Amino acid sequence: MVPPETGNLVTADLIAVLVAVSAGRPRVMTVQDGRGLPSGPFEAGHRSLQTGLRAWVEGQTGHPLGYVEQLYTFADKDRGAGDMQRAISISYLGLTRENAGQGEETGWRDWYEYFPWEDHRAGPPGFFQAGIVAPLKAWAGAADSAALREMRSQRVQITFGLEGFAWNEELVLQRYELLYEAGLVPEAAVSSTPPVPGRPMHADHRRILATGIARLRAKIKYRPVVFELLPATFTLLQLQRSVEALAGRLVHKQNFRRLIEQQELVEETGAMAAETIGRPAKLFRFRQAVRAERVAAGTKLPLARG
Repeated sequence: MVPPETGNLVTADLIAVLVAVSAGRPRVMTVQDGRGLPSGPFEAGHRSLQTGLRAWVEGQTGHPLGYVEQLYTFADKDRGAGDMQRAISISYLGLTRENAGQGEETGWRDWYEYFPWEDHRAGPPGFFQAGIVAPLKAWAGAADSAALREMRSQRVQITFGLEGFAWNEELVLQRYELLYEAGLVPEAAVSSTPPVPGRPMHADHRRILATGIARLRAKIKYRPVVFELLPATFTLLQLQRSVEALAGRLVHKQNFRRLIEQQELVEETGAMAAETIGRPAKLFRFRQAVRAERVAAGTKLPLARG
């Protein structure tokens, strides 16, 4: 019998993408001064994966977890902390409302600090052409064969909405993975290539955050998950701004409000918002039936195209 190799251990890490929306900004809970997501190993004393996740998140951040769903399991051998152990990352998406973090290194951060190229509410960011498109085209053109150059170029065009292809806000992970493959993010450890704008994270945490953003952007089109992120009462403008913050795209105001009314997602409270500029705005709340069901059909966002 051949003895097992030392250092060939497999561990399971539980990682939380905990999201909130505050003042029209999408926020994510971070630890290690913004370098990581709340996480910890699955231990023998944990009754279940979710029990372990809740224990680590609440212990590290002081924030109790409400609604969570499993996001994805990563087990790539060449992506991680770089130690001798093989780590499986089991990630979860949690939706909540922002509160103060625990300790100086723990707190909420705008997720566009990590993915500034994903915020297209005012159109592509100023650095997009020189900081994203140009280095990606250079990478595609440096391939060894014509076939590979063509394949890379097409991936860049589709993923980043170039040359007639539309920007797809759900391709967050694909865009990050392409930048990683091209060596344009610090996590790829290609020191000879200047990185694109965006704050790096420890190990594979930015990849996991990209997965969480993509999942949430897809879900807000067919499930009323934004309910979990808003206060008990809100204006329709606050609701619209929250959806836009998550999607990184503007919505058509009138179409959006017509859609909300047709779906009967909200109801008036009879009160008015105290702090508004111009005409006082009505306060709304989500209908109790919708809250109970946590589901609504056909709530596709009328995203602006341009």
